[in-house]
Amino acid sequence: MTIIEPLSYLDMLQLEQHASIILTDSGGMQKEAFWLGVPCVTMRDETEWVETVEAGWNKVAGADKNSILRAFREFMNSGRIASQSYDTSNKSDASKMIIECLTSVI
Repeated sequence: MTIIEPLSYLDMLQLEQHASIILTDSGGMQKEAFWLGVPCVTMRDETEWVETVEAGWNKVAGADKNSILRAFREFMNSGRIASQSYDTSNKSDASKMIIECLTSVI
């Protein structure tokens, strides 16, 4: 673990994208981890993003040290690795898909 100075949003997303696992109490970071296909341990008692837990990409561990370590170890031992949930390799079509989606409802 490395402690760093605060980062811009885009720099933080880049770090998240290349992380093996994310430990956070941030609701936004939980969802970003899910979108990026990075396992997440949530260090609070609940999450507003229950779909991330249901999909197996987020474990709500609370603030208890042993629960956090247990959730961390479960991910590390499960073989679930970053970027396993979504194929993000074809980003070039993303803007085209968004435009098609938006124009279909306008």
